[in-house]
Amino acid sequence: MLPARFEYHRPGSLDEAYGLLGSLEDPKVLAGGQSMIPVMKLRFAAPANLVDINRIAGLDGVRVDGATLRIGALTRHNALAGSEVLETNQPLLSSTAPQIADPIVRNLGTVGGSLAHADPAGDWGSAMLAAGASVVLGSARGERTVSVSEFLVDIFTTTLEPDEILTEVQVPLPEKKLGGAYLKLERKIGDFATVGVAVQVEMSNGTIDRAGIALTGVGSKNIEATQAEQALAGASPSDDAYAEAGRLAAAACDPVSDVRGSAEYKRHIVEVYVQRGLARAVESARAA
Repeated sequence: MLPARFEYHRPGSLDEAYGLLGSLEDPKVLAGGQSMIPVMKLRFAAPANLVDINRIAGLDGVRVDGATLRIGALTRHNALAGSEVLETNQPLLSSTAPQIADPIVRNLGTVGGSLAHADPAGDWGSAMLAAGASVVLGSARGERTVSVSEFLVDIFTTTLEPDEILTEVQVPLPEKKLGGAYLKLERKIGDFATVGVAVQVEMSNGTIDRAGIALTGVGSKNIEATQAEQALAGASPSDDAYAEAGRLAAAACDPVSDVRGSAEYKRHIVEVYVQRGLARAVESARAA
């Protein structure tokens, strides 16, 4: 099947892109295209105008700016997988990047495009939720910064307005010891996650000051397991603490039975992976 007819636009600047999005009928932004092109070919989406932002300078790269890690929306997954900045400063995101889809998708796909697509089986949504990240959304009207927890609304649904572009992801870098891990169960490399679990801990004096836990593929969007996070605040790392967090996280998800497994099976994997993820995150924080 071929895509429906559309007009192709390739702006050279953000201002030009904003102008196109504000004036064209039914525009869609093209970044890496690893989600947009397949859904267009299947005619699940048929935008009248496609605005390709790949030639716009300054929308990629990763850098530390004070207490914030800034990731350009056009940064490819593979660039993050090989980023020394990420490896040094953000263990959760460094753990997530190599597990995105397959090598072809990682070469072309972008972190901003993945977040804007808002697939509940997408890995970056969970990783950014657990990391407490925000996204910068720009338009001709100006910029606004939205937490990822507010940005992700439902399946393939975000707070992104039709005339806006996701330009940057901002991840806080706490002064405390930071540890993280992303665990993903998939039938084969490149398949959608049967279950994914993102875990981050901030530690001081041997205790967990803050935990971030988010789940992939077990609901209509990436799920932040807030009760599990709260149970770990101020807790000493222990098998009992991990087990309780796993139980609460499993209760927070809403999986469906499908070819990848039953709902009961997926809920069990969430419980096990949260426990394993916390153990790995704490170990990496202690080694920091």
